[in-house]
Amino acid sequence: MVLQIQPTQQKPTVTWNHLPADFILPDDPVENIQQPILAAALTDALGAKGYIQPQMLIGSNFGLVATVNKKIVVKAPDWFYVPQVNPVEANVIRRSYTPHLEGEPVAVVMEFLSETDCGELSIRSTPPYGKLYFYEHILQVPIYVTYDPYETSIEVRCLQEGKYVLQQADEKQRWWIPELELFLGIWQGERLGDNINWLRWWDREDNLLLWSSEQAQQERQRAEQEHQRAEQEHQRAEMLAAKLRELGVDPDNF
Repeated sequence: MVLQIQPTQQKPTVTWNHLPADFILPDDPVENIQQPILAAALTDALGAKGYIQPQMLIGSNFGLVATVNKKIVVKAPDWFYVPQVNPVEANVIRRSYTPHLEGEPVAVVMEFLSETDCGELSIRSTPPYGKLYFYEHILQVPIYVTYDPYETSIEVRCLQEGKYVLQQADEKQRWWIPELELFLGIWQGERLGDNINWLRWWDREDNLLLWSSEQAQQERQRAEQEHQRAEQEHQRAEMLAAKLRELGVDPDNF
């Protein structure tokens, strides 16, 4: 009988270094038209509600950097959130973000699943590293969200003792994201001419965070209602003045 011993995988050595100036970032096109507009809508709602502060970093398709076994590795998630980053000098534009070196660790990452491969759920532990493995073991992101636009489903993974654990939705099919203190769920409707299923935020009181376009529409409706009320008050005042004149009373003397 031959005893077979499974080889043990060595834990990768991770360090945090700036992206070299001559490092060529990948320039892959997005896999479908929904990816950029989904990401933009998530950020727009946070900004419209005043959740975004100057010290935060929120981005999409932007390079997150780690040095694994002395080799630079860059992943560009569809959406991510960092609560606190170091300020950059004036006129300097961020080209990438290295956690721990340039600020706090990444708190939330989202990936929108592609139709042809499962790279977003890949646990490949050797180069090129799978995204799930990279976020779980290298960046150690507390919350990893994957959204499947083809099946219209969300999976939320929470890092517990170094391993991702799938979280259950509440009775409204929403997931609590503690790093943002908001619920995340799916909402079907129209934004800027696109009628699709959107990822949206709700607060603790179950209020939907409106997009800036929805807030603007609300303001227009509120202004129109105020104008109508003012017009009605003016008409009532005119009618009252006419009745007083019929009774021989000059309303201008009041």
